[in-house]
Amino acid sequence: MAQAQTKIAEVPPHVAKAPKSEADKYKSLSGFEGHEEALGRSMSVLLKMLNNHAGYSHEMNDPLVKAHLLAIQYAKNHGGIAQYVEHDIATMMPINLRMKQIIEKTGHKEIALVALFDRTACHYALALTSTGDGRTRRWKEPFGYVLQQCRKIGQFDLTVEEIHEQWTRPRLLGYAKSMGVDIRVSDIGPDGMITVELVD
Repeated sequence: MAQAQTKIAEVPPHVAKAPKSEADKYKSLSGFEGHEEALGRSMSVLLKMLNNHAGYSHEMNDPLVKAHLLAIQYAKNHGGIAQYVEHDIATMMPINLRMKQIIEKTGHKEIALVALFDRTACHYALALTSTGDGRTRRWKEPFGYVLQQCRKIGQFDLTVEEIHEQWTRPRLLGYAKSMGVDIRVSDIGPDGMITVELVD
């Protein structure tokens, strides 16, 4: 079967919202004007999630953590975590190649970390403690809490260390390679923190 040619996705920069009128420059605005209904629904979901104590106290990232764990566990059970990582990297190739073009055009390698951690909800909705700027990002590994709860009833046999070594680290390194940059991904620290640094 012939491999489909990768189409490079457009990734425009975020554009600041301009005031609608001169008077708007002086108003106290939230930035959510016109999006009140969506904001209300989002707040309702947030409160329902944080009030969910069935089995254990859920965190905001619980559905995303469980979706990752289900997929990683399935791959592990079938001896295919490495292939799953390859598939994930290939799936992200159009975005990462576009980011590579932006990096090459601007000369700012830090854009790779923005792409990996700051711009994408795939990261910051999963890693609720994500911080950092410039050439470094840090976050607490997000899987341990749910694994601890779900291993009690036999749902998963994964460990945070094997997820980090076989899933998190190789994916991030693969994404960075696609963008033409090198990064260093730390081990999980005693405090549960992971650090990624841009390498010259």
